[in-house]
Amino acid sequence: MNFLSELKSKANALQGQQEGVQQDLTAHTQACEIACRVAVRYLQDLCTQLNIIQPPAPGHYSLDGKAAFPELQMLNFRCDDRRKLLRNAGVCDYIGMGWKLLPGTGQVATHRLTVNFPPELERVSQRLSIGNIKHERKELRHPDTNKLQAYVFDYQTEARGFITLTPDHDTGQIAFRLTNVGGFEVFNTQYPAGKVTTALMDELAKKLLGQPSRFG
Repeated sequence: MNFLSELKSKANALQGQQEGVQQDLTAHTQACEIACRVAVRYLQDLCTQLNIIQPPAPGHYSLDGKAAFPELQMLNFRCDDRRKLLRNAGVCDYIGMGWKLLPGTGQVATHRLTVNFPPELERVSQRLSIGNIKHERKELRHPDTNKLQAYVFDYQTEARGFITLTPDHDTGQIAFRLTNVGGFEVFNTQYPAGKVTTALMDELAKKLLGQPSRFG
């Protein structure tokens, strides 16, 4: 085999690899788009039903793990999907579902929490941020020495919950991010796009409502 023939052989091999990669990308993109269509239709319908039912929020909501929020109710569900341009084609960027977490009494109150230790301060600050909770932070100092003794948080007893689905069209995976489902925390998991079916979305809905679920 002469040198030019060797180059042709290498070029053919590379071309075959590139075509294989392109076929994989196309298949993954198509699978993600199918999954996203299933998910957004399901979540939009779910929002409609839950806005009528107005279910109680399951789980335990607390900033410090001690003082609990009043019994919360899930209200004002909304679902939205955003598009983007990928490889000259319009695809799903992400799907978002959000809702309010409000006291079952309908009355939002201001509660106070005092934090003394750095680990507790970090935990409380993180949960305030995760919950999108309106609050004010004040420093409590010794009246004589002005030494910092604690932080005082005055916070509103309302929050928000979210579910976000983000497709990875290159790998064919759908990432799920659940925020404030069952407590002030973030839960992340992912599934191959082909597994994002109505059955999986049913499991997600069960988890949202605090029922036994295989989701995640």
